[in-house]
Amino acid sequence: MDVLEWMLDGGSDPAIRWQVLRDLAHAPAQRIAAERARIAREGWGARLLDLQGPDGQWDGGAGFPGGWFDRPDRGAGQPWTSTLHTLQLLADFGADPADERVRHAVRQVRDRSRWEHNAELFFYGEVEPCVNGRVARLGVYFGHDVRHVVARLLGGQLADGGWNCYTGNGSTVSSFASTICVLDGLLAYERATGGSAALTQARRRGEQYLLQRHLFRRRSTGEIVDPDWLRFSFPTRWRYDVLRALDYFRATGDACDERLGEALDLVRRKRQPDGTWLLENTHPGQVWFPLEQDGRPSRWNTLRALRVLAWAG
Repeated sequence: MDVLEWMLDGGSDPAIRWQVLRDLAHAPAQRIAAERARIAREGWGARLLDLQGPDGQWDGGAGFPGGWFDRPDRGAGQPWTSTLHTLQLLADFGADPADERVRHAVRQVRDRSRWEHNAELFFYGEVEPCVNGRVARLGVYFGHDVRHVVARLLGGQLADGGWNCYTGNGSTVSSFASTICVLDGLLAYERATGGSAALTQARRRGEQYLLQRHLFRRRSTGEIVDPDWLRFSFPTRWRYDVLRALDYFRATGDACDERLGEALDLVRRKRQPDGTWLLENTHPGQVWFPLEQDGRPSRWNTLRALRVLAWAG
C-alpha cells in the first residue's frame, strides 16, 4: 500500500488531507490552503458546524450537554457532544479560524456559552486544569483572550511539576492527563504571545514531569502506569496516551529527548505490515458521529505516528 496515497484518497476527509499535504507530502502552500478551506464547507468540519444550536452552543452546554446530569437515560461514558469537545475537534481538524463560518460559530460561543460549574463565559474558563488547558489552546487557536485562564494554570502547578484536576479534592500529585492538557494550552499561548519567563519555566517543568517517567512509567518503580496509555486513540479528548504525548513534544520543535526512546520504539512496533497504524482505544461516550473504527487502519493515527517518527529521525 502507498500510505500517503491512501491518506489522500477519496475516502479521507479534508481535515486529514490538508495535514498530510503539509506535514508529510510538503505540498505547495496554495494546495494546502485550498484543501484546508474545504473543512468548513464539507466533511466532518461542516457537519459539526451545522450541529451548533440556536443558543450558540453544541448540545446545549459548555462541558456537558444541557441537562445531562438529570437525564435518567444518560448511559455509560462521558458525552463528547458539548461545546468544549466539539470546538476541540474543530481545532484538531484544523478548521481555519479566519473562515467566516468558523468565526461566526466561535463568536456565538464566546458571547453565549457559560460553564456549568461557575457560570463564567466559555473563554474565561472554569476550575479544572484539564479543562482550562484545552480552553487556553482553543482561545489561542480561535483568536480569543485567555490570559485569565493561563494565569490560573500557572498558579495551579503542583510541586512535582504537573497538574491534577482533583487538587480541590486533596490531590497533591500530578496526573498525566491533566498535565498534557495544560502543556498543550501553555505551548499554544507561549507561541501566540511570546509568553514570559514564568510561563516557559512552568511548561518546561511540566515536560520534565512526563520525561522523568518516560511518558508512561511510574517514577518510583518503573512500572507501566496504565496499559491503556500504550493503545493509541483519536480523538484524544482529555485522555492521555503515548502517541498524544509524543505529538506534543514534536509540536514544541525541540530536539528529541533521549528519554522518549522507549515510547518511540513502541510507535515503531505498532506499525502494521501495510504501513498503517490502527485505531485502538476509542473512548466510550455519546458522539455526534464516529470518525473511524477501532481495530481498523486509522488515517489519524497513521498521520500522527508518521510525523512523530519524522521529527524524531
